[in-house]
Amino acid sequence: MSINVVIADDQRMVRAGLRMVIETEPDITVVGEAGDGVEAVALARRVRPDVVLMDIAMPRQDGLAATAALLRSPHPPRVIMLTTFDTDENLYRALRAGASGFLLKVSSPEHLITAIRVVAAGEALLDPAITTRVISAFAGQPGPRPPAELSELTPREAEVLRLVARGLSNGEIAAALTVGEATVKTHVARVLMKLGLRDRVQAVVFAYESGLVRAGSRDQNLG
Repeated sequence: MSINVVIADDQRMVRAGLRMVIETEPDITVVGEAGDGVEAVALARRVRPDVVLMDIAMPRQDGLAATAALLRSPHPPRVIMLTTFDTDENLYRALRAGASGFLLKVSSPEHLITAIRVVAAGEALLDPAITTRVISAFAGQPGPRPPAELSELTPREAEVLRLVARGLSNGEIAAALTVGEATVKTHVARVLMKLGLRDRVQAVVFAYESGLVRAGSRDQNLG
């Protein structure tokens, strides 16, 4: 099945470049373009794409507000934030807005296509440097009070959440815990369900905000 994509960026040349890259792939179709956040929300609600490529800095309504508005819809699309600004503030705001992916505009075309496919499949994807920046953003913050939801997790589920927050893939977690990858997928799914989280991106934010993982600390399970 084709993955339907909406491109939201206030620069026409950027939209044209993204369309050109995307339309080389037989399984991905651009179903619309928007030049600002208000237009992006209206368009996405009308054509119901699988994925929206959302620029952060746009007129009338920025991509962060547009993403938050879209995710309040009954059948929200997945959103990948695209930006030239890689500041911690933009990163954190994008994750808090509910984005399933965050890519810099200097990312390679191959990385963009992979991101679209991964996010459309219901997973979350961060630029390779993003998890490190999340950790840095939480460094030095006062220790939060663990939320009650953490008590719902089994010790193994909490362990898996820690490793997800460290940026490990399912395969890497499986190797670290000496279990099958299918078992890890089951644990991740249960963690998301118990904590009421949509995807791994929200799980990373939750792990740090809850104090389950501290920036600069090292889990004993990782050696």
